[in-house]
Amino acid sequence: MRITEISGGMPDRRIPERPAGPAVPRLVLGERLRKLREAQYISRQEAGEAIKASDVTIAQLERGRCGFHERDVTDLLTIYGITDETEHATLQALAAQTNAAGWWHAYQDLVPDWFHTYLGLEQAAGVIRGYEVQFVPGLLQTPEYARAVITLGHARASENELKRRVELRMLRQRILHSSMPPHLWAVIDEAALRRPVGGAETMRGQLEHLIAACELPHVTVHIMPFAAGGHAAAGGPVTLLRLQERELPDVVYLEQLMGATYPAERDEVEYYRHVIDRLVTDAAPARETRGILLDMIDGL
Repeated sequence: MRITEISGGMPDRRIPERPAGPAVPRLVLGERLRKLREAQYISRQEAGEAIKASDVTIAQLERGRCGFHERDVTDLLTIYGITDETEHATLQALAAQTNAAGWWHAYQDLVPDWFHTYLGLEQAAGVIRGYEVQFVPGLLQTPEYARAVITLGHARASENELKRRVELRMLRQRILHSSMPPHLWAVIDEAALRRPVGGAETMRGQLEHLIAACELPHVTVHIMPFAAGGHAAAGGPVTLLRLQERELPDVVYLEQLMGATYPAERDEVEYYRHVIDRLVTDAAPARETRGILLDMIDGL
C-alpha cells in the first residue's frame, strides 16, 4: 500500500464495515456473568466447581479470553439465582456467538492461540493506543516492510506462507479505512525508525507511508526521540484497547516473542494507562512527526 492509496484525509467508505467476530460477545457475556457472580458473593472457585472447571477457567471466561459452552452458561445462571427467561435467552444467544469463527478463519493455521483474542479486539476497538520500540506498528506497515519483519521471525517459512502472513497483516489495516475507524494513537521509538528493516528503499517507503498515515484525522503518531532518555515503557511494547461498548473495561495487550499476556486486574490496567499517558507526554509532539520523518528520509 503506497502513499497515494491512503492520503486524502477521510476513510474510504467503499471498504466494508469491520467484520463481526467472537471477541465482543465474549467480553460482554463474561462481564455480565462476573457481575452476577459477585452480586451473589460466589467465589470463582465455587462457580468453577458448579461446572466442573477450575477458578482459572472462570477467570478466563469472565475476561472474554475463550468461548462458552451453552450448558455452562445455563448452570452458572442457575447457581447465580437468575430465573428471568429473557435474560437466559439473551445470554445464551451471546454464548452461541462466542464460538463463531473469527474474520481471520482463512488464516487459522498462521494465527497462534494467544493472538486470536487480540485480532478480534483490534477490530472492535474504538481507540487503540500503543507504544512500539522495535518495529513500526502492524496497522501502519507497508507490505514490503511487513514482509521484512515477518521474515525475521519466520526465516524458514515458504514463499506462500510469507505471502499469506503479509496478506493477514494488510487485512487488519482495513479498520483504518472503514466508515467508522478507530482512533489509532501510536508512540514509536526512534530506534524502530532508524533501523533499516528490509533495506534503505523499503525503509524509505515505510517512512513515507507513515507521513501519509498521519494525514488521516483518526491517526496520531508521536516519536519517542533518543534525546528523551529513559522512559516509562522501556521494557517493551504495550497496547491499550478501548472498546466501543462503554460498559466494557479497557484491555491491555503485552506481546512477547512467543506469546502475549493480557493483564486484567484494575490496578494493572490503570498502571499501563498511566504508562501510555506518560509516553505521550515524553514523546515529541505529534505536530513535529512529519518533520522528523522527513529528516530521517533525507538521511537514508
